Amino acid sequence: MSWVYLFLAGIFEIGWPLGFKLASTEPKYRMLFIWLSIISMAGSGYFLYIAQRNIPIGTAYAIWTGLGAVGTLLIGIFCFGDSASVMRMFSAVLIVVGIVGLKLFS
Repeated sequence: MSWVYLFLAGIFEIGWPLGFKLASTEPKYRMLFIWLSIISMAGSGYFLYIAQRNIPIGTAYAIWTGLGAVGTLLIGIFCFGDSASVMRMFSAVLIVVGIVGLKLFS
């Protein structure tokens, strides 16, 4: 169950930069998106807290930040037109390989 909590923490970790991005691009809903960011930060921290009870903290933290980084990168590419260059994609794959390795060898 700890791995599910860690995955949820990673999903919430994607939510707060997305909320900040939307707050900066949608002035009409700025406060709504800022609150989304705050709630996402709290959820991310809470689920990481629960997950690291049974998962080594170094592993949990690396996977948490990796999921957040890759997820946010993909949202940037698919929703905001960020660059999808070969080297950016290769770098994201390296992060995913690291996440899988940490899961397999923990």
